[in-house]
Amino acid sequence: MVGAGHNGLIAACYLARAGRHVVVLEQLDRAGGGARTEETVPGYRFDLHSVAHNMINMTDIPAELDLAGAGLVYQEMDPFSVAVHADGRRVRFFRSVEATVESIAEVDSAEARAYRAFIDRGTPLVRAMLPAVRGDVSVRQLPRRLANVASFLRGDVAGSLRDLVAPYQSLLGRSLASDLTRGPVAAFAAHAGVGPSVPGGAAFVFWQAAYHLFGQWHARGGAQGLTDALLLRAATLGVEVRCSSPVARIEAPGGRVAAVVTDGGERFQAPVVLTAIDPKTALLELLDPPLGGQEGADLAAARRGNVVQALVHVATDRLPAYPDARPGDWNGLQSYVDRTEDLVAAWSRSEAGLLPDPLPLYSFTTSALDDTLAPAGHHTVYVACPAAPAIVEGGWPARQAEFVERCLQELEVRAPGFGQSIRGVATHTPDVMERVERWPGGHPMVLDITLDQLGPFRPTRRLGRHRTPVDGLYVSGAGTNPSGGISGTPGRAAAHAVVSDS
Repeated sequence: MVGAGHNGLIAACYLARAGRHVVVLEQLDRAGGGARTEETVPGYRFDLHSVAHNMINMTDIPAELDLAGAGLVYQEMDPFSVAVHADGRRVRFFRSVEATVESIAEVDSAEARAYRAFIDRGTPLVRAMLPAVRGDVSVRQLPRRLANVASFLRGDVAGSLRDLVAPYQSLLGRSLASDLTRGPVAAFAAHAGVGPSVPGGAAFVFWQAAYHLFGQWHARGGAQGLTDALLLRAATLGVEVRCSSPVARIEAPGGRVAAVVTDGGERFQAPVVLTAIDPKTALLELLDPPLGGQEGADLAAARRGNVVQALVHVATDRLPAYPDARPGDWNGLQSYVDRTEDLVAAWSRSEAGLLPDPLPLYSFTTSALDDTLAPAGHHTVYVACPAAPAIVEGGWPARQAEFVERCLQELEVRAPGFGQSIRGVATHTPDVMERVERWPGGHPMVLDITLDQLGPFRPTRRLGRHRTPVDGLYVSGAGTNPSGGISGTPGRAAAHAVVSDS
C-alpha cells in the first residue's frame, strides 16, 4: 500500500480483514494526509484541512470497522452553517428544515418559502446519488434510484435536466430569491472545490439537502480523531504502517507489478500494490515503466486547475463576537460569502493567478464544540478561502502577509473587536500544502471536481473501477471513484476490487 491518508488506512483495514498481510508506506513522518490535526499555534490544535465530516457518516464504514470502539467520537454541528452577512443579517441552517425555514423567515418570508421548495426539490436527487457516495451501485439499488430520479424530474423534465447540468450560479439565481441564502449555500458548494460557473456544478448546491438529511459532524480531537482510530484499528488487524518511507518507484516489468522501492533503497516484493495517492503521480511518475497507451494519455489529460483552498489558523482568547449572536452560532461553518457574484469573480481571478478581491471566506470554530483543541476559555478559528490561486502572481511567500491581513480584516468586519482577541496566527497556503503535504498544486482533491471527473470517470473512464492495466496494481484516494473529501468510499472500493480479483 502506498499512502496512509484516510483512504489508504481504510483500504488497509479491509484488506487485513480479508486475511491479507498489509504494509503501508507513507512519505510523511505521520499518517493521515488531509485528516490531521496539529498544534500549528503553540497550545492550539487546528485541522490541517478536513474539518466537517458528512460523507463518511452517510456510509457504514465507521460501523464496519468499529471505529467508535477504536476511540472515534463524532459530534454533530447543528446549526451546520450560519450566514454572517456584513450588513448584520443572520440566517441559521439547522439539520431541521423547519427550523431553517423559520430562521430565514425572520428576515424574509418569501426567501424562506423558496428555500423550502429548493430543498424539497433537491432531496430526491441526493437520495439518488447516495448509493454512489456509499460505494453501493448494485442492481438492488436501481429501482430506488430510478424512483428518486423520476421524483426529481417530475413535472418539468426539460427544466430539471437543464438545472442538473447547469453551473450553480445559474441554478441559485433561478431557485432562491436573493443572496441572503444564495451566498451561504454557494459557500458550501465552494467548500467542495467546485466553481460557481462550472457546468454540472448544480449538483453540489442540491447537495445542501444532504446536510439536512444527515447533518455535519466534527470528530472529537479534530480530524486526527478519525486518523487515530483508523491507525488503532489497523494495528489490531495486523497492518504495518511505515512513515517517513517515500516511494521511489513501483516496479512492474512485463505488465505485472513486482515490487515497491523506497527512496532509501528498501525493496518490498509484492504481488499486489494499491496506491492511495495522486493517481497521476502513482501511474505516470512512480510506475516503472509508466502507464502508456490510451490509458496513460487519458490520465495525463486529467485536469487540476489553479483554484484551491488557502487557510489561516487564528488562535483567540474568545469566540468571534458576531453582533446579535445566539448560542450555537459557532457550531458549524460560518459563511462570509455575501454575494455569489463575489465567488464568481474570485474563481476567475484565481484561475488567472491573482488574489481575489474581495476574498470569499468562511470559518469553522470547532473549539466551541470540542474543548480538546484550545486552552480553557480560548478558541481556534479556522479561516478558509475556497477560491485561492495555487500559483499566485509574485509567489505566495511575497503575498502571504497581504492575504492574512485581508482575512483578519474581513473577520473584524463581521465580528468587531476580533483583532483584540488574537493570540497567534499560522498560515496554510497552497505552496505550504504542496511542500508539506506533497499535493501537486496544493490541491487536496487531487483533480478538479467536474462531471467528466466524477464517479466512474474519476480519474478516467478506464481507471474508474480502481483497477489498472498493470496486473496487481490498483488505485484509490481522493483522485479516484467516486470523489475526494472524507468518505472512505474510494479506500473500501479499492480493497473490495483487490479481494474480488483474487
